[in-house]
Amino acid sequence: MYIAAIDQGTTSTRCMIFDHSGRPIAKAQREHTQIYPQPGWVEHDPLEIWTRTQEVVREAITTAGLTAAELAAVGITNQRETTVVWDKRTGQPLHHAIVWQDTRTDKICAELAAEGGRDRFRAQTGLPLATYFSGPKMRWLLDNVPAVREAAEAGHALFGNMDSWLIWNLTGGADGGIHVTDVTNASRTLLMDLQTLQWDEGICAAVGVPLALLPRIASSSEIYGYTQDGGPFGGRIPLSGDLGDQQAATVGQACFEVGEAKNTYGTGCFMILNTGGEIIQSKHGLLTTVAYQLGGEPAVYALEGSIAITGALVQWVRDNLGLIENAADIEPLAQQVADNGGIYFVPAFSGLYAPYWRDDARGAIVGLTRYITKAHLARAVLEATAFQTREVLDAMNADSGVALKALKVDGGMVYNELLMQFQADVLGVAVIRPLVSETTALGAAYAAGLAVGFWQNTAEMRDNWGVGQTWHPDPASNAPTKLFAQWQKAVTRTFDWIEEEG
Repeated sequence: MYIAAIDQGTTSTRCMIFDHSGRPIAKAQREHTQIYPQPGWVEHDPLEIWTRTQEVVREAITTAGLTAAELAAVGITNQRETTVVWDKRTGQPLHHAIVWQDTRTDKICAELAAEGGRDRFRAQTGLPLATYFSGPKMRWLLDNVPAVREAAEAGHALFGNMDSWLIWNLTGGADGGIHVTDVTNASRTLLMDLQTLQWDEGICAAVGVPLALLPRIASSSEIYGYTQDGGPFGGRIPLSGDLGDQQAATVGQACFEVGEAKNTYGTGCFMILNTGGEIIQSKHGLLTTVAYQLGGEPAVYALEGSIAITGALVQWVRDNLGLIENAADIEPLAQQVADNGGIYFVPAFSGLYAPYWRDDARGAIVGLTRYITKAHLARAVLEATAFQTREVLDAMNADSGVALKALKVDGGMVYNELLMQFQADVLGVAVIRPLVSETTALGAAYAAGLAVGFWQNTAEMRDNWGVGQTWHPDPASNAPTKLFAQWQKAVTRTFDWIEEEG
């Protein structure tokens, strides 16, 4: 028997199939369209994502040579905070999904912050008021899209992150689909109370999101429903795992002990530190979130540092500037020079996330001279990811009071040797890539398999984890001192670029 995992990410959707040892036996992946209606706005077509999901599921099952009867369960992990609303009678989206990077809710967040400040809801939710989160996106859709407002008033609209959209479709859609989310996704809406793990009625009312539109909140590991005979899996399989992508990677990295941390390098970069059953309110610009809840066990909490643009910057260099043909080309281009030539690229395309939370910031390249080549720019692009991670790690050390000895890493960028070595240098700690670096999908598989007894406990999952490669910091490097100080100076140049109207 095997476990299937759907990983619905910001730029693509994957299906992976794992055996009991946590090793992948098949994988299929397809990109979907990035829609930019105007500066600062980012959207996805939910129907395209549903189509891509069906395609990769069928392809992975065919590649593995399996039937539905050989799959013990299905897990889902997803880009968090990306918000979709659809008509439950027809299954048709009522608007494009608003992506987590989108900044159109800045005025809504400012209005909500007028009473109580940016941390108005932090005590309950662990989050600041920011354009990042789902709740204000839901409010924007209700305020600005007549079809959404009308469907909501008539009782036909359903809201959710991408996990809810996919689970609803996989379990029957308009013909009995299950409207559910898990605690990790719900904790990213700005609407869930971290203590009760339920929607906070007062916050929902203040933000302007009716409770009737929201999915039921469940644990990250339980049977929510079953896939349909006519669906992409071709049979009834328990759908029993649901985690936001960064929390899924935390489970996939087996960070089950207090003080263990991982960093995922994807479209953005996300570091999560397990804080156990304790809800720690950050004093250094981090988020307090749910790491996971496995069935009837108590929820496990975490501190998270969220960086908006890392891998997306490489994609931007490829697609918008045309300096490279493939994302992998960034490393050999950067290796043509020994250093960044004095330039720093601060990719505040959607403002700055942790630890600054500056919606008014925008991207900047500083330190330009005639000496600079495209190779220096490529190196500055990679270094930006490492510097942003250092800022988050410093905040995490300050909040937790515990200095990390090593950092577990995963995601697409961890195969970039230049980046990983520079990351170790700028952090001053070892950087460790696991044998199976597809930890996001693996975490969803673990949650699903645990719910049906495929894995008995987290100890089995930990036994599956193994070291793939380790990078040790160069003690002679000036990356953690001089270069990092210059980076911090560059960051300040991005502040206050967007001014409030009036």
